[in-house]
Amino acid sequence: MFYNDKGRPTVEWLSALEAEAATRRAAGLRRELVPRDPGDPVVDLAGNDYLGLSRHPEVLAAAAQALLDFGLGATGSRLVRGSTAAHRDLEAGLAGLLGFERALVYSSGYLANLGAVRTLARPGALVVSDAHNHASLIDGCRLARCETVVAPHQDPDFVRRELSRHPGRPAVVVTESIFSVDGDLAPLPELYEVTSAHGAVLLVDDAHALGVIGPSGAGGVAAAGLSGAPGLVVTATLSKSLGAAGGVIAGPRQLHRELLDTGRTFIFDTALPPAVAAGALTALRLLESGDDLRAELHARARRAVERLRSEGLEVSEPAGGVISVAAPSPDEAYAWAAACRERGVAVGCFRPPSTPDGRSRLRLTIGVGVPAADFDQAVDIIAKERP
Repeated sequence: MFYNDKGRPTVEWLSALEAEAATRRAAGLRRELVPRDPGDPVVDLAGNDYLGLSRHPEVLAAAAQALLDFGLGATGSRLVRGSTAAHRDLEAGLAGLLGFERALVYSSGYLANLGAVRTLARPGALVVSDAHNHASLIDGCRLARCETVVAPHQDPDFVRRELSRHPGRPAVVVTESIFSVDGDLAPLPELYEVTSAHGAVLLVDDAHALGVIGPSGAGGVAAAGLSGAPGLVVTATLSKSLGAAGGVIAGPRQLHRELLDTGRTFIFDTALPPAVAAGALTALRLLESGDDLRAELHARARRAVERLRSEGLEVSEPAGGVISVAAPSPDEAYAWAAACRERGVAVGCFRPPSTPDGRSRLRLTIGVGVPAADFDQAVDIIAKERP
């Protein structure tokens, strides 16, 4: 359709794209960009600013000063001219909070996950990946070009059986801590017991747990008592509880050296802007002392679940700030989200292929920066606008 018999592109490729777009539209899978203006009055239950730190005055002041000091962008990769004291101090702070020897900051969580999987999955390794893992982890498995087995969601026994079938083979088990679609918590202690027994590495994406659970908001690995454990590596994004942007890989010093020397998604990427690094560093300090913010987040999650279930809706059991509400179909999920938007409430609309099980749902994220009364009213609107 796209190429002739000599492998050359043909003019038919645009027609093919149009046909594929029409198919997606008919299935209710079309996506649209909706620009957000300053002062947007919509109540945000779609973004990931869990602790409300993206607009904290101290965070903005730190970012503004770094913007004046260094300019808009980093102007180069970390290994050329992109590293600043803010990057160094942010990495030290993240390593300390997460409980590992070293941390390396990337320009996005997506690139951190790609780099982590590709580096850990050595040639000939076996990768076992949870079926509900984020797209960045899935793409990391593909880039690694190793045999990848998709494990049923939250099934340590399957992982154990799979590793037992390959005794002595290098292996990496990949999971999220709090899963991004339904907000459920991975059985990390059980998974670590399995990987330790088989000499495998456990890679945990703590993106939705950092700042939300664990002592001082150190995340799901810390909550499981596994901070700094041997054979365990943690990734996270800085764009959720920290309200910033970027990603991080935390682990032993040997991994840090390998990533610096060979990690393509780090070496060849322009660094996180210094202003973002400085803002994230300030947000990290606020996050560590934010037990009251975490308590409010969990209280709101409980209220929202109770309210939505009172309407007979199928709602996930949240471990952190993600709540999943089942929708009957992709079209109805889209219409439901649009109706909420018309009533002044922004919610996430997850449809295939973004959902690992082919089911459509609304995803609500709890942000304590939203006034409590507005939050409760928004949940009422979501319940009332159900299909």
